[in-house]
Amino acid sequence: MSIKGIVVSSGVAFGQALHLNLHHEKIDYRRLPTAQIADEQRKLTQAFSKQKCHLEEGLAKLEVGSDHYDLIEADILFLDDESLLELVLAEVEQLQINAAVAIERVFALQASELEQLDDPYLANRAQDVLCLGSRLIARLSGAQHLDLSRLTQPTVILAHDLTPAEFAMLPLEHIAGLVLNTGGLTSHTAILARSAGLPALLSCQFTRAQIHNGDEVVLNAIDGELHLKPSAETLKKLTELRLQDEAHKQQLLLLKDLPTQTLDGHSVGLLANVGSLNEISHLTDVGAEGIGLFRTEFMLMNTTTIPQEKVQYHFYCDALHLMDGKPFTIRTLDVGADKELPCLNPACEDNPALGVRGIRYTFAHPEILMTQLKAILRAANHGPIRLMFPMLNQVEELDTLFDLIEQCKVSLNEQEKGFGQLSYGIVVETPAAVINLESMLPRLDFISIGTNDLTQYAMAADRTNPQLTRDYPSLSPAILTLIQMTIDSAKQHNVKVSLCGELASDPIVAPLLVGMGIDELSVNLASLLEVKSAIRARSLQACLEMAKQAHQLKRIEELNLYLTGLSL
Repeated sequence: MSIKGIVVSSGVAFGQALHLNLHHEKIDYRRLPTAQIADEQRKLTQAFSKQKCHLEEGLAKLEVGSDHYDLIEADILFLDDESLLELVLAEVEQLQINAAVAIERVFALQASELEQLDDPYLANRAQDVLCLGSRLIARLSGAQHLDLSRLTQPTVILAHDLTPAEFAMLPLEHIAGLVLNTGGLTSHTAILARSAGLPALLSCQFTRAQIHNGDEVVLNAIDGELHLKPSAETLKKLTELRLQDEAHKQQLLLLKDLPTQTLDGHSVGLLANVGSLNEISHLTDVGAEGIGLFRTEFMLMNTTTIPQEKVQYHFYCDALHLMDGKPFTIRTLDVGADKELPCLNPACEDNPALGVRGIRYTFAHPEILMTQLKAILRAANHGPIRLMFPMLNQVEELDTLFDLIEQCKVSLNEQEKGFGQLSYGIVVETPAAVINLESMLPRLDFISIGTNDLTQYAMAADRTNPQLTRDYPSLSPAILTLIQMTIDSAKQHNVKVSLCGELASDPIVAPLLVGMGIDELSVNLASLLEVKSAIRARSLQACLEMAKQAHQLKRIEELNLYLTGLSL
């Protein structure tokens, strides 16, 4: 038996199935009989004890002072507070409620009190307290809650969904593949899976009744199938497919040190999208020419507070050291919508994709933006940095940014810290940005087109909704027109044009983008050599012809068939 899904990161993975029940079962709010109170209190005490032991085991494996260490230590100290346990036990007895309800009530109250404090560190602990309460409730019910420290066998993770923060907690050395009920090609979990080179299938409608923990499964993230208890014949075919895939990847490695240029010598910049120092250290593995997008918000996945200026400064300096003079493009914090970070404790919005996100969030919290700007300006003394801003729509926002940058320079001079020179750009990801680009280009050194959000806003289709992403893809006549408008406008001002959206990582589409006039492509590390191979296989004239023909097609299906036919 097999179940279909959307391939977001290719490969073939064999392993044992493991469901991640990240959200506890529905809580029973009914009143308990008096006779059950003592038993419920016993279960509660055991849950506290087991959770504390689990955290202490994890702490012993970590380096003192690391982000994970500090987070776990804070949770242990919280659980060590005897008055907290006494408070929860009293709730069970006085209100005659079960342990889960008592934890939910008390931990919500504790979190609410923390949120009211003036101390930003303690206020930001509120979300951590709620997460700890959720883990305790999961432990009461026996649910799996990211408790993966004991994994020893290759494991295929099955879950309804997975946030970027939860993904960051996965022990990737034991994770063979990832399968989710939700998500689409441009969701951030998909982006993370591709960056990690982890075979992944999203929008796959499996159920817990179909697959049990420990079942042998094979994830075919080439053809988009999850195989359950495969037959000997199916196993043989999938083993051969994996061998072919691995051989193909070895063949691609031969291109690592070759230039990214067409058959007739037209050069294209081929850079990488990354989110951590670990990924930066692997740039040379695939011959990336630099970083076209450094997602700084990924630094905050497992922190309780925004890193101070000094911490960020040293982080960027470490990155520059690894870069060894190659282009290093930093995007300022891009948070909101589907990128929820616990340390920011964002407010709930009716329509977050159209709310306080990207540059709007940092304008609303200038202290966060200015801390980051100062750290980047200081790091620029140690190497070339290109700085770009997300979700800008109009020149007035650009004016505000440059005013803030000047304020940062004045402050750094007063503190005698010094700063270097930056190149400035924006991520073009809304139709308004395309239309207003003409007024912003005189103040910019480069631009980068973010096709993930550009598609979402142009099509008015939620990029995280798999029911919509099939019918409103980035590869469509409308989006190609917006990309071409952006390129043409930038060329008139001699401004370099990059494309950092997931469209750039598609080897079928990359030659078309070259033909449209893109100067640089910034792609996932796992896709870089595939894209290089596709560009090196064609002449510039062939790419130009692709662009000409593609612009004449008016239907999404026609466009897909045309490009697919060329790749065969």
